[in-house]
Amino acid sequence: MVESIARVKHIRVTPQKARRVVALIKGKQAQEALAILKFAQQSASEPIYKLVASAMANAQVKADRDGEFLDEKDLYVANAYVDEGTTLKRFQPRAQGRAFQIKKRTSHITVVLSTPEVAPAAAGDSNKKASK
Repeated sequence: MVESIARVKHIRVTPQKARRVVALIKGKQAQEALAILKFAQQSASEPIYKLVASAMANAQVKADRDGEFLDEKDLYVANAYVDEGTTLKRFQPRAQGRAFQIKKRTSHITVVLSTPEVAPAAAGDSNKKASK
């Protein structure tokens, strides 16, 4: 089983908007997730597209390093989540000398890709032990 993680931190997308896009791809195959993100209208879809592509490349490198065969069609989005990053605080001048605070929120996005767990041999062994 190959598992790869890709993260991007301090991306200038609000966490609420990024979570809407991440919900579209959770549990999907990696190739299908890329297709969904490519045609999604939300602005957060572009950095998440790059992140999924990076996670796929990480999985390929990890499989090559370990000497395992990896088919990109087997990869799926095992987990994807968005955490709140630092908030940039800015001020906008208002009437009568007042100041209005503007909060520019950032996100930390994490995508975990994995291959499905293949254990038909282990299931057969457990049945043999149970029948004895």
